[in-house]
Amino acid sequence: MVNSIKRQTLVSLVAAALLFVITTTVSARGVYQTNDDFLSEVFNQQVPKSDVVWMKGEVRDRVAEILGHNYSGLRIRYWMKDGRSAWILEEIGKEEPITFGIVVNGDKVEQVKVLAYRESRGWEVRHPAFTQQFSDAKLENNKLDRHIDGITGATLSVRAMTAVVTLALYLDDFVST
Repeated sequence: MVNSIKRQTLVSLVAAALLFVITTTVSARGVYQTNDDFLSEVFNQQVPKSDVVWMKGEVRDRVAEILGHNYSGLRIRYWMKDGRSAWILEEIGKEEPITFGIVVNGDKVEQVKVLAYRESRGWEVRHPAFTQQFSDAKLENNKLDRHIDGITGATLSVRAMTAVVTLALYLDDFVST
């Protein structure tokens, strides 16, 4: 009888732990902020008309170098007003795309946000405690001017974010010159 109660208790604890892990993983996926809401927030409800950077020639080559693969689209859309640019970029984490919103002011990162996360792991990159590492980051010799600390279990998400932030800085410099 005592062993039966212990076994039931153990089974209940394992089931509860499994349910917690599954619930946490499933709740990590999703849209945290829509693209339109991000742009409205960045530009104080007065979103400028978008513009594009065409993926051709030297730009295409540099973008492929930054990402480590060819960019799949023909153009990258951005929004610019008063020296600030906003970029909504996607990059694959492990298997699924992650949507990032990056704001560049001057030649420095002002803000990085995860707008949509579709992976089962690595969602911790969306927290301000992590994204603040990118604040005021600049390009130096075609790389970020600082080391970005990783997150255990989120290595590919960290790499994806670092790549898109580097890309946004490069593209901002390209459209500003």
